[in-house]
Amino acid sequence: MTTADPISGLFAALADPTRRAIVARLAQGEATVNELAAPFPISMQAISKHLNVLEKAGLIVRTRDAQWRRCRIEPAPLRDLASWVAQYRVLWEQRYDTLGTYLDDLQKEKP
Repeated sequence: MTTADPISGLFAALADPTRRAIVARLAQGEATVNELAAPFPISMQAISKHLNVLEKAGLIVRTRDAQWRRCRIEPAPLRDLASWVAQYRVLWEQRYDTLGTYLDDLQKEKP
């Protein structure tokens, strides 16, 4: 997923629950394509497509060792995504605090 905006590519790649599950599994350590496919009731071709999306987004790296194809997570893009989210965390928390204060004030006004 090559875009001028890498954050959009990361969100697009992680929008699918199967791909998020694959990333979560790879966070535990390397795995073969067969190991990654095992929990899913979909074809190997579908798994391969998911892996292609993750690889293009830079979230995983695939290697070949003899007949084994192994995958591992690439943490740098996830750190970039976490940094982007952290920029907005303070804003979101302030807005939630403001909303909480507003709701508290509404409760106090009720007879």
